[in-house]
Amino acid sequence: MNWDYYDTLLSSDIVSAGIDEAGRGPLAGPVVAAAVILPYGLEIEGLNDSKKISEKKREKLFDIIKEKAIAYSIASASPEEIDTYNILGATMLAMKRAEEGLCVRPEHLVIDGNRAKGFDLPVTTVIKGDALVPSISAASILAKVTRDRYCLEMDEKYPEYGFAVHKGYPTKMHREAVVRLGPCPEHRRSFLKKIIGDEASV
Repeated sequence: MNWDYYDTLLSSDIVSAGIDEAGRGPLAGPVVAAAVILPYGLEIEGLNDSKKISEKKREKLFDIIKEKAIAYSIASASPEEIDTYNILGATMLAMKRAEEGLCVRPEHLVIDGNRAKGFDLPVTTVIKGDALVPSISAASILAKVTRDRYCLEMDEKYPEYGFAVHKGYPTKMHREAVVRLGPCPEHRRSFLKKIIGDEASV
């Protein structure tokens, strides 16, 4: 990945932060967002959309990104906040927290997708930005690795649900576990209504 596409969006003189999230679709756990400011022109071998690279490669890139970034921040919104604000609202909340956590104040934000609200800085949204803009790709990896590690912690607390395997996503295994066991404290109740009906509100 290079900076050619970034050059069509912003000047290299502008300090921009790339922002992306992980975990909008799962039935359980937080939605995690990361914000990353990379030195302009920095090339990190293998940097790409986190969904397109292996877990082993993501783990390696996680450390490289943290080492080479000018600044980075990782934040989240809880299952309770997802139920309260809906997944889009909670995603924006996590992204805003990540942006506010940066130790360097950016002048502009470049966010994956086509929606952004609640930010005080100028924003450019980029569809498939995690495969086009290096700083968004870096943010996607930090968010994905952080959330996957959290799922391993959930698995230790609630091993009967299989979080280490499905990472909270609505696989057959996960849906059957929810029907059999009911929700655990990490589940997003608003996501379970089609699976367990009124029990999701308990």
